[in-house]
Amino acid sequence: MGRKPVIEALHDESLRIDKILLADRAHGPEIDTIAGMAASRRVPVERVPERTVTNVARSGRHHQGVVADVLVPAMERLDDFCERRRRGRDWACHILVLDEVHNPANVGMILRSASAAGIAGVVVPHRGTADIGPVAIKASAGVAFRAPILRCEDTAEALTILDEHRFELIGIDMGGPDVFDAPLPERGAFVIGNESSGLSARTRAAMTSIVSIPLESGVESLNAAVAASIVAYESRRRR
Repeated sequence: MGRKPVIEALHDESLRIDKILLADRAHGPEIDTIAGMAASRRVPVERVPERTVTNVARSGRHHQGVVADVLVPAMERLDDFCERRRRGRDWACHILVLDEVHNPANVGMILRSASAAGIAGVVVPHRGTADIGPVAIKASAGVAFRAPILRCEDTAEALTILDEHRFELIGIDMGGPDVFDAPLPERGAFVIGNESSGLSARTRAAMTSIVSIPLESGVESLNAAVAASIVAYESRRRR
């Protein structure tokens, strides 16, 4: 997870932290801060071999000798979210869907931008998209702990669930009308594709419509996180 994200989580009293693991060779001022804050919040701290921290964090480079077991309050299953927002004032909403976004830093930045723009949810599938691990949490500057994350098995399942719950599926890709001019539905899911290849062919075929972000000066594409930010704030402007 990293030292700064753990400190941020400890600062947030709304987050429930079950325990913190510290590598036996992890030392320094930030480790002392973590231990002190954990003690004040009565969060158990365990000293363990570094390989244990690596295994739990699923990262050998980014955990910095510390990992926390945090319950993320805003995370829920996509089908539960759709059921909860199937009528009344909750009907109209916009969400983002990540389709094979492989860079965890992009996932983290997307969570940050979407949260800032007031997007109702971000679908981060368990398979095919980078996990919400140490790199994503760092890139989100801790916002991942509070972001409205929606989970499902993979992109195909997400699109099926959203279609069944009458979301219009809007792909962000080349070849469509300008997103700033195109009509946007009350209830829509904007699908962000892979950093290199964009939307997969299967995903693109499932879209209700395609919209594009205008590019000039010979620029061929935008970073996935930048594209998601633009779409999130255009959604906010329309609302």
